Amino acid sequence: MFRLKWSRAVLLGGLLAVFAAPTRAADRPPNFVVIVTDDQGWGDLSCHDNPVIETPHIDALRAGGCELTRFYVSPVCSPTRACLMTGRYNYRTRVIDTWRGRSMMEPDEQTVAELLGAAGYATGIFGKWHLGDCRPMRPQDQGFDESVVCRGGGLAQPSEPPENDRRYTNPILWRNGQQFQSNGYCTDVFFGAAEEFIEQSVSRGQPFLAFVTPNAPHGPFHDVPTALYEKYKARSDALAELVPGGPQQVDTVARVFAMVENIDENVGRLQATVARLGIANDTLIVFMSDNGPQTRRYVGNRRGVKCEVLEGGVASPLFAQWPGRIEPGSTSDRVAAHIDVLPTLLEAAGVKPPAGLTLDGRSLLPLLAGDAGDLDWQDRQLYLQSHRGSHVVPGHNFAVIGQRWKLLRNSGFNSPYPLAESSYELYDLQADPREQQDRIADRPEIVSRMLADYHRWLADVSATRPNNYAPPRIELAPDETAATTLTQQDWQATGPGWGDQGEWLLHAPKQYPADVTVLLPRPAQGTALLSLGGTIVSQVLEYPVDRVEFPGVRVPFGDFSVHFEVVEGGESAPPRQIFIVPRAE
Repeated sequence: MFRLKWSRAVLLGGLLAVFAAPTRAADRPPNFVVIVTDDQGWGDLSCHDNPVIETPHIDALRAGGCELTRFYVSPVCSPTRACLMTGRYNYRTRVIDTWRGRSMMEPDEQTVAELLGAAGYATGIFGKWHLGDCRPMRPQDQGFDESVVCRGGGLAQPSEPPENDRRYTNPILWRNGQQFQSNGYCTDVFFGAAEEFIEQSVSRGQPFLAFVTPNAPHGPFHDVPTALYEKYKARSDALAELVPGGPQQVDTVARVFAMVENIDENVGRLQATVARLGIANDTLIVFMSDNGPQTRRYVGNRRGVKCEVLEGGVASPLFAQWPGRIEPGSTSDRVAAHIDVLPTLLEAAGVKPPAGLTLDGRSLLPLLAGDAGDLDWQDRQLYLQSHRGSHVVPGHNFAVIGQRWKLLRNSGFNSPYPLAESSYELYDLQADPREQQDRIADRPEIVSRMLADYHRWLADVSATRPNNYAPPRIELAPDETAATTLTQQDWQATGPGWGDQGEWLLHAPKQYPADVTVLLPRPAQGTALLSLGGTIVSQVLEYPVDRVEFPGVRVPFGDFSVHFEVVEGGESAPPRQIFIVPRAE
């Protein structure tokens, strides 16, 4: 039962969006809104029988359209986002991890923004991109006309400006590559920018694609909507029955639920905006998440969390609403995935993929707009794999998912190699959706077939281009005045975690002078060494400083790497961020 606290305007707008008569003009290109939340699990919705959380607007989106009950994503975010943008498995795109230079997408990939933009669409992204912070991998380089984004994997990470100080409220963000100071909670800012983009597109009479990708409810959880946090904190007893662990874990989930309900409020406002503009019947709205929940909490009749290839880690809600085209309250249990979103949007827009472009996904329109029971929908297998490291390891943290059977090895995302105790597992998902009865021993013929299919798939995606898993290079632009900012998000790191040292792989179209500024994570003194290709520039720091300037450094032509450290007494301190600014010659 919904526990509604909608404003009259939001309630009226939502009802109009759901129940308005289908008057869509047949020759009018549809608009697209794709909402992708960050670390929101399948069970973080009241419509999925979560007894604590309240998400009435997302629930209404589900009720007003179609739900795909077997929709899958990757176990972590950058791989999912690469699949969404390209309609291709992320292993074709060079994206294999979420940090340390392995979440940068190959610039030659054709994104949904580029394909729809070429067909006359206005394109915008608002929130988290996480496929490269530097040229030519930024959203504005990859087909988006308008972008309001955070850098890296989200706020409070090494990619943010140090002066942001881990803020989710009033964060420093980037609009079309220009840094600006926002006003409000991050999720509110991103949805507000999306609504502004939608209004401007409608005023021009231009169809639009709006990706709304808040960095919530991703952690950390120190800065969440206060009133909503107090609301869920007051429900700690009910949360304790839902959440394994002690009071600290319960408090964390209260903060997560506050972030989720804030998303829900914004979904309601966005739906009201679409209704107010009179475009509800011309607009396909899709809601999903990028992976499972980042903490162990309610995931329905499943088990698993983010990073795991168990159902709880890779099952995402998928709700699609399009009045007059999608029947309210309909469902489909056919297996589908993130790679299917791009082909779906292209078919809905009447746009054909370019000749020679290999798409791994298929359009979901027949499932969303038709009766799946009467469709000629061929059964398929989906392939998901993600783990840490710079190399793809066969058989490591992967799953092959069919309509009935699922073969997996949940071998430890955070290790670059399979954990010794991990083993292959086989589940009959129709009879055992919670993956509790391993059938590996009694169905060897299915295991053999699915394992062979997996190895053929891995060989195929691994052969997409020469040196398929080499990271893309950051490109410098000597004729522009803006700084290229190098952060630990995109360096090739050594050491644990984000890395205690590393280098950036760059390319310059010519040799030119530049001013280089290095920010340190803490004051240091000693000898500062800056290496650009084969050239090393040094500077003696006689007293502790947190900033080092190298004016007039020559940037080499072609491919090269950048490395920096401060050395004193045998100890080495890494940089926090490096800024390279072209100098007029």
